[in-house]
Order: sequence, then structure tokens, then C-alpha cells
Amino acid sequence: MTETPIFRLSRRFAAPPRLLWSAYTEPERLRLWWGPRGFRWVRGDLDLRQQGTFFYGMKAPEEAGGAIMWGKWTFRDIVAPTVAASGVLSFTVSFTDPDGQAIRHPMSPTWPLALLSTTTFVVDEGGTRLDCTAVPIDATPEEQATFAAGMDSLHQGWSGTLNQLEEYLTRAQAA
Repeated sequence: MTETPIFRLSRRFAAPPRLLWSAYTEPERLRLWWGPRGFRWVRGDLDLRQQGTFFYGMKAPEEAGGAIMWGKWTFRDIVAPTVAASGVLSFTVSFTDPDGQAIRHPMSPTWPLALLSTTTFVVDEGGTRLDCTAVPIDATPEEQATFAAGMDSLHQGWSGTLNQLEEYLTRAQAA
């Protein structure tokens, strides 16, 4: 049996855990940083409870085709961080159609249909460290191989998204 590939990424932010939590869990904040650079937020419905969802749409820049990409998180674990204790958000994540039904990755037909993503908000010497993981759920060996082969792309995409989060946190703390 092949070992399930695991995506891992950590980043430390010079911001308190509650601000990072708010950035992830409040739609009016989330829309200011979530997604690939240059994409425009077109929808973001957030129901933060177990089995609740975050359903979103983002429009690609015209030079990249201008298509709208849809996605959905379905929450599993929701534990807000405190001044002294870490928090966690875990959720399944899928690409979807405009009605929120899971579909294959628009550019990769062998990408897993769903991933289990976990973000831990770790209190870290006056700041916060985000530890992010993702693993395919019920994936075939071919889907697991596609996911494993996409690790560099995942790191690039997530690093860019977290760069936008860092920019948002800087603006939020300066306000």
C-alpha cells in the first residue's frame, strides 16, 4: 500500500492569534486576502459551524482567461485560539460548480475530488505560527500520485496566498 501524500506548510506572522482567526473566519476580512494574487472575489458565503460551509467564487484575471473558479470548505473542527492556547480549523475542501456541487479540478482531471485541510493557529512568542496540512480523501492511487506531483505547485500557490494574508495583517494592525 502506498503512503498517502501530505502537504505541509508553516508560516509565522507578527500578529496575534485572534487576528489571524478573524482573518480566516470573518467573510469581510477573508475576502481581502484569500485566493491567488490577481483573482477577484465574486462570492463568499461563510457558515462557521461543524458541517457548515465556506462557499466561494473567484474570477481569474482577464489575461488568465477570466474564468470563475468555485470552491467549498465543509468544516469539521473549529477551535478558536486564545492568548495561551492554539486553535484549529479543519475542513474538507473541493472545487465546485456554481451550485456548490463538488467537481474535478478545472485543469487536472486526476486531482483528488476532496482534501482534508487542517490549519493550526499556534501561539508563538507574541505572534502566531500557522501550520497547514492537506491530504487527499478517498483518493485512488492515480489521484494520490497527481497530488504528490503537485506539491511544488501547492507550495507556490499557498505561499502566494499567505503573502496576501501577511499584507492584509499589516494593514489591519496599522488601522
